[in-house]
Amino acid sequence: MGAIAAGIAMFGAAIGGGIGDGIVVAKMLEGMARQPELSGQLRTTMFIGVGLVEAMPILAFVISLLVMNK
Repeated sequence: MGAIAAGIAMFGAAIGGGIGDGIVVAKMLEGMARQPELSGQLRTTMFIGVGLVEAMPILAFVISLLVMNK
């Protein structure tokens, strides 16, 4: 039962992370299209945002390993 719960948790985290990354990158591209002179700042902010979004699937992976080994 723990393996099924871990799989469901990882599935949800992966889907959420993928959607979140897509939204962050899309908004960054919109901003670059509107103001190309701010592309450097927008790119830096995008990398920070993607890093924060990707932290959740990593935490879900660790938690799913803990659930499976319990």
